[in-house]
Amino acid sequence: MNYPKIAGLKSVEEFRRRIEALGLDLSVDEELLPAPDGPLAQGLRWGNRRIGNRFSILPMEGWDGTLEGGPTDLTRRRWARFGRSGAKLIWGGEAVAVRHDGRANPNQLILNRVTIGGIAGLREELRKAHAEIGDLDDLVIGLQLTHSGRFARPDPGGGLQPRVAYRHPLLDGRFGVKDDRALFTDDELDALSGDFIDAAVLAAEAGFDFVDIKHCHGYLGHELLSAVTRPGRYGGSLENRTRFLRTIVDGIRRVVPGLGIGVRLSLFDQLPWKRGADGVGVASEWQGEYPHAFGADRNEPGRIAWEEPLRLFRIFAELGIQLVCLSCGSPYYNPHIQRPASVPPSDGYLPPEDPLAGVARQIAAVGHAKAANPDLIVVGSGYSYLQEWLPRVAQAQVRLGKTDLVGLGRMVLSYPELPLDVLSGQELQRRRICRTFSECTTGPRMGLVSGCFPLDDFYKGHPDAERLRQKMGGSKV
Repeated sequence: MNYPKIAGLKSVEEFRRRIEALGLDLSVDEELLPAPDGPLAQGLRWGNRRIGNRFSILPMEGWDGTLEGGPTDLTRRRWARFGRSGAKLIWGGEAVAVRHDGRANPNQLILNRVTIGGIAGLREELRKAHAEIGDLDDLVIGLQLTHSGRFARPDPGGGLQPRVAYRHPLLDGRFGVKDDRALFTDDELDALSGDFIDAAVLAAEAGFDFVDIKHCHGYLGHELLSAVTRPGRYGGSLENRTRFLRTIVDGIRRVVPGLGIGVRLSLFDQLPWKRGADGVGVASEWQGEYPHAFGADRNEPGRIAWEEPLRLFRIFAELGIQLVCLSCGSPYYNPHIQRPASVPPSDGYLPPEDPLAGVARQIAAVGHAKAANPDLIVVGSGYSYLQEWLPRVAQAQVRLGKTDLVGLGRMVLSYPELPLDVLSGQELQRRRICRTFSECTTGPRMGLVSGCFPLDDFYKGHPDAERLRQKMGGSKV
């Protein structure tokens, strides 16, 4: 499917006309206002801390740690670039497994007594880099804790070793679940909650301001939210489906009461999608009610059903969780709603809609959630596809109170200084703007390191760039 390229829209008016042609409700500001008066430059309070501006760096899964789960020079380079971005909220740094079988790849970080020194060093690298461009007293740094569940690939060789919350009629066959041996028992989930609590203790020792208990993108925490068919203490009612989160939070409050807690949440989900005969994504076939997508209408899974997400926000409030980072869906089974892109990763499908529609859907959902929960500090996602127009849309959303902070993921792999340039009133460096080519996903899916091969000069010269070209049949990277 061919949609107009964002880079071809040369003015705010052209961009607005495209939005209107698609029938989207997406606000965009005519003029960017730099610091100190611009909306994106304003600080906000989180407890007794101040977050210095409205940009946040989102956590991304790294593929360049050691087999033991520690960082390498490539990991340290990435975190230093996060520090130089100018963003004042570092949401999670990157996904860090709480134990070996929860790794999404054999080179993902793990937080334990062996690796704590290296992971604490990542925080120091970030702070050192940030000190070169800004104050440290309004910089807030978290660490995302995760178990990859259905998408676990912990050992060299890359094979799936899934652990799941429930047997899924559409995903089991796709992701290697053959029998009930992959199921977590209630007792195993009890033990795993203890592993999250232990990791949070280590994160506090390492100096992090908060931990993110990951509940997004089809990983274990998110999958538990849709475990309506699971029997026992962790399935059925929403109270049971949030038991894992509540147990972890209660434990953290008990043993490290000064540590902040956030949740990155897939606010809504849909049916799994797949590549159609023409390469374009199509939704999986399903008859009757579909109960397996948190935040989706069971009778029409393409629509958001707000009852349970809003109930979940009330649970957050009861737990004293004020920081929430919102995403949607999963990069594994419906990436066009979660990570809109012009070019799919190697295992994906061509977008079934203009990716601007996916951006607008996420932004509108975040705005609805923020309006219903004004006391939450909300971070929005899904902005990278906007490219040149990201700052103007971001400013509009913050100015209108539809989000508190704007999260950046893929964009900071190619252009980490974008927040700093926006806040200082500099022209954007167009050659560094992420064009959503998806090599940052395709490379790791092929067992290569994390990075932006097309636009980051460092990775253009990395040996994995040539390996990626060869794996992709010699096409330009």
